[in-house]
Amino acid sequence: MSEVTGETNLKALLTSMSPTLDDTDWVFATVDEEGAISLLHQSIASFREAEGLTLVLPLPASGDLESVSAPMKRIILEVHSSLEAVGLTGAVAGALAKEGISANVIAAYYHDHIFVPKTSADRALALLQALSTSTG
Repeated sequence: MSEVTGETNLKALLTSMSPTLDDTDWVFATVDEEGAISLLHQSIASFREAEGLTLVLPLPASGDLESVSAPMKRIILEVHSSLEAVGLTGAVAGALAKEGISANVIAAYYHDHIFVPKTSADRALALLQALSTSTG
């Protein structure tokens, strides 16, 4: 088994997070098992809960699904953060929360992905860029 890699120092993570805004409009959608088969290849994330399967899909792929979130934008923190890092999610979510912006965070092996309401995306990006430069 390989060792977990990536940055763990919170100050280093914040100063080098390099947030970038993805152009795609994303939605969180709940699908049944049959619907998941046709949509899974279009999703960038999935999570199984007791109530059903959630997929994160490009807005156009959600088609006529009934249980779909409002459109969201994804901010990618380009720093290679360790899955064992402590505080990055809290710092990012806290900075956005102070400005009334919801943050849905998905941590993947290399990067953290912050989904924010589409209407707040530019402001959220600016806040995270400011957080990054003010930490140094």
